[in-house]
Amino acid sequence: MTQAPRTHSLTIGDLAERTGVPPATLRSWESRYGFPAPARLDGGHRRYAESDVDRVREVQRQRERGLALEAAVRLATSDPHGARSVYAELRRQHPEVASQPLSKSSLLALSRAIEDECCALAEQPLLVGAFQRQAFLHASYPRWRELARTARATVVFADLSAPRAPRHGQPVEVALPESSPLHREWLVVCDAPDLPACLAAVERPGQEGVEEAGRLFDAVWTVDPRLVRLASRVAVGLADEYHPGWRPEPLAGLDDEPPPASADLRRAAGLLNRTMGYLDAR
Repeated sequence: MTQAPRTHSLTIGDLAERTGVPPATLRSWESRYGFPAPARLDGGHRRYAESDVDRVREVQRQRERGLALEAAVRLATSDPHGARSVYAELRRQHPEVASQPLSKSSLLALSRAIEDECCALAEQPLLVGAFQRQAFLHASYPRWRELARTARATVVFADLSAPRAPRHGQPVEVALPESSPLHREWLVVCDAPDLPACLAAVERPGQEGVEEAGRLFDAVWTVDPRLVRLASRVAVGLADEYHPGWRPEPLAGLDDEPPPASADLRRAAGLLNRTMGYLDAR
């Protein structure tokens, strides 16, 4: 029989009793976020360390402050300056999703299509945009200000020097810390039950002097509700870290698991993904 390390002596029942978090919830957190991370005995029995008690309690404290579960777990377990990017997290949790190189001009066309078809028509979506630089956000601001009017919430990231104070019906501006991976990231997320969509891309390094429209990004896009929800969770968690208190109340439904995309929808998305690659190559 496999022996747990001496530092891991608590059963899941012990951890639940010490923290007040039910075993089913602890298992759900582990499945979704890899936290808390137990040692495993033969037969799959979990054993936890004393330090896990403090970490779970810290998650509870952060949740009481109003943070989303994704952000609360990250703050309790890691250096906030090491926050993940949306693109990296999509690729890490769903390596089956194809990534392809796209130029900035192609990304802009795909972004506008998502904004026009999904962001503008979805019923009370959660919208997220990452623009890298302040000038790029300001160029798109008239579109995003209009989209925000009917959205449940709208968050925009950029290297803002002086973010505007949050206003009802307007995008919430989140300034990027110097260490944020979103400085290299392009993001459009429309998290809605009726028209979900997500585009996430990371700029390739070493493109100094490249014409703006020709800058290359590694991009993934999807209309799978599960992947879109993952993207919105990570983005909202980053907004919670970079701009605490930006939302007056929790975002309903963010912790729910939506149904997967149908086989037909996945095939259609794959066809469009391949089409985008051919068009960009031209």
